[in-house]
Amino acid sequence: MDLNQENNFISSGNGPSISSWAERNGFDDWVLALFWIVIAFILFQISAGIVAATLYFVREGIQAQPNPQEIIQAFQENLDLLFIGNSFGQIVFLGAATWLFSRLHTTKRDQPVFMRFQAFDKTPKMLALTAVLIVAAQPIIWFLSWINIQLPVPEYFESMQNTQLQLIEQFLRSDHNMMLTLFHIGLVPAVCEEILYRGYTLRAFEKSWGIWTAIIVSGFLFGLYHLQLTNLLPLAFIGIVLAYVTYVSESIYPAMLAHLINNGGSVLVASYYPDSSIAEMTPESMPPAWALTFGIVISAWIINYMYQHRQQTQGGTTDV
Repeated sequence: MDLNQENNFISSGNGPSISSWAERNGFDDWVLALFWIVIAFILFQISAGIVAATLYFVREGIQAQPNPQEIIQAFQENLDLLFIGNSFGQIVFLGAATWLFSRLHTTKRDQPVFMRFQAFDKTPKMLALTAVLIVAAQPIIWFLSWINIQLPVPEYFESMQNTQLQLIEQFLRSDHNMMLTLFHIGLVPAVCEEILYRGYTLRAFEKSWGIWTAIIVSGFLFGLYHLQLTNLLPLAFIGIVLAYVTYVSESIYPAMLAHLINNGGSVLVASYYPDSSIAEMTPESMPPAWALTFGIVISAWIINYMYQHRQQTQGGTTDV
């Protein structure tokens, strides 16, 4: 399906004679998408906890009436089990179940286009540009983290996030299987969160509100999804950037790559270079002015170039 067909797909549903389940039953696309974000998040969290607890009791044996504090401490000492549970929940509900739920908005034939699982002749270039963009944007992300930490946040959320970060940092500095860690923290979120937010949510919001509103709203929902109020601004910024990249590239693959680089890069730096200047880029301090300026200039150039390139190429022959 080329870009003209895709535009017709967006403007008229799935074509002049075939309507989606949502259209036939009078549901707005954005309402279904918001509903599914909430349900998928709840199911993901519940399933992740069940899987992690099951694995722990299988490994350690069931104790007689363990109290909640002992359970929390046990999970803190067995983060690998939490990672497994987290990956299970993401794969099943954020990934596979979202793919099935998106059928309410489209047909089986058009579903890959709806979710932007497509590639064009320009896709390799867009992949390379996106990789550079997510690296160049790191000082901006750092600066937004510094701004965010200046804003008042309930003490409970701040304490919870600090505890999470400390546990993950301790885990990454300890002896762990790097390939498994990259799988759980890098690859799984890069695929499953992108399916939910840049594949499904962005397209559903786009059908209801247009692309630019969809980019901004889906980006902020992505930030809220992580339940890190002290990190909301940088996470929302990342979400908006990934949504924009998905739009201009007309493919979900560049956003998946950028997500993998962002998460995987953090794992590698924290594991192998914990005392480096990059690892010490904390939200409590501002980035150097030269780094922030460099990040803004390079990021702005890439963002503009990608948009101009989209306008000039207007799609191409799909490879998938």
